[in-house]
Amino acid sequence: MNVLQLIANGIMAGSILAIPAIGLTAMYSVLRFPNFAIASHATVGAFAGWVANSVYGFSVLPSLAIALLVSGLVGLLTDELILKPFRSAGVVTTAIGSLALTIGLENVIRLFFGSDLRGYDLPLARDIILGGIHLGPQQLNNLAVSIVVMALVFGFLFFTRMGKAMRAVADNPRLADIKGIDSRTVARIASFMGMGLAGLGGMLIGLDSSIDPLTGFRSMLPIFAATVVGGLGSIPGAVAGALVVGIAEELSLLALPASYKSAVAFIAIMLILTLRPQGLFGREAN
Repeated sequence: MNVLQLIANGIMAGSILAIPAIGLTAMYSVLRFPNFAIASHATVGAFAGWVANSVYGFSVLPSLAIALLVSGLVGLLTDELILKPFRSAGVVTTAIGSLALTIGLENVIRLFFGSDLRGYDLPLARDIILGGIHLGPQQLNNLAVSIVVMALVFGFLFFTRMGKAMRAVADNPRLADIKGIDSRTVARIASFMGMGLAGLGGMLIGLDSSIDPLTGFRSMLPIFAATVVGGLGSIPGAVAGALVVGIAEELSLLALPASYKSAVAFIAIMLILTLRPQGLFGREAN
């Protein structure tokens, strides 16, 4: 098996994984709990994009924008109406509530769309071969979209007033409150952005394969592994962790059957928690 081909596939997969991983770590930084509902919102985005693309005939880029918008709005509403009341009960209760929310939303999607696999309306195109490495045109498009989205997120966080407010709340909520930053508005922006990125990532995953109501659920462990490996709360860490997990999953095919790929994410979590609990880019707790 071509190792370079596997590494290339891992980079492609990791770049897609990085988008929802950034969303998860951004929400964790501001809201201070791991929102596992990111799995169902990835599915919401995947199906919103599928409706736009396959039912209404939109091309891929507008469909991706619709996926981001719909999943972001659903994320904002579910956080305000369902998860927000749990927060006063603590991190564990809220995280469990987010798992229940994931199950509920997945069943709503199954009610409306059924359990069948669905594919996007994409033109057929031959692989591009570079040095013996096969690269699918859609894979390259997904990589390009991921890079642009990551650049926009970094630009938002570092060069806009709201992005700086989010970083301030993430670093020190009490000091941010003293400085007059409205933490409730920041929390809403974080929920919208985080779940919007999850939905965008869900559609990118679907463009690379197909979708069903469990699309997000199957991706939850690699997404969570990426954030843990990179360091919960670190956006650059989420990107690095996603690439590590993506490449590791593909290289595992050298020794393991494809059905064991998902175990790599679990092993990555166990190793990083044992050897470096704060992750590659995370800060050690004081």
